[in-house]
Amino acid sequence: MDDYLLSEREQWEALKRGVRNYAPAVVVGVAAAALGLGGYRWWQAHRNGTDLAAGSMFIRMENAFAQGNSTEAFILLGDLERQYPSSPYADQARLASARAFVQNGQLGKAAGELRQVMLHSDDSILRLIARLRLARVQIAQHQPSTALATLNGAEAGAMAPQYAAVRGDAYYAMGDKSAALAQYRLAKETDTGGQTDTGLLDLEISALAADVAAARPAVHGGAAPGAGAVPAQSPPGGSPTPAAAGKSATPAKQP
Repeated sequence: MDDYLLSEREQWEALKRGVRNYAPAVVVGVAAAALGLGGYRWWQAHRNGTDLAAGSMFIRMENAFAQGNSTEAFILLGDLERQYPSSPYADQARLASARAFVQNGQLGKAAGELRQVMLHSDDSILRLIARLRLARVQIAQHQPSTALATLNGAEAGAMAPQYAAVRGDAYYAMGDKSAALAQYRLAKETDTGGQTDTGLLDLEISALAADVAAARPAVHGGAAPGAGAVPAQSPPGGSPTPAAAGKSATPAKQP
């Protein structure tokens, strides 16, 4: 019993010595945790304030563009890029400025802004949007093969229907109507969320189906189908598409 009491006392003394020895470290740890929590809260407040300031500047820039005041808009864009370069608003501002450049016919400058977002944005969706718009600009610059390379440089993911539609535009610009038709059909088939202009796709598919069918050589030595009666061509997995006799496809998309 005495041995047991002695051992119990020894344990108690050891516990007290441990508290004395380790108490400073415990206090420091608690203080560090408190400082860390305070630092996190400060960072959150700082980030929220930064986002608000960047967002306010972006809205002012958008309003300036809408009012036709390009000079003020581009000044705000420059300020936004310098003061808040890592903010997603800076990337959205570049997309907005690219749209303004396209409207002004400055396709080279638009491509530069879009390439900046495509290569450097931290937001994967914004990178995909910039890549898609850059491809449209490149088609408008009469560079359809470059546009195809741009589109093929990343997995489109949920934006696959839009990418297929723009690939169709690129193939059409290259004169490859069969490939364009296949891409337009793919865009329509895979679009379950209303991402594309299905009415325009229907017109393009109908007209191109007629052109492709009319260009096929005659079977068994007969004459090629004329403009009067063009055999309907069924889209993959769908019902036959009515042919548009004598009508050529002219995509009317804007970059």
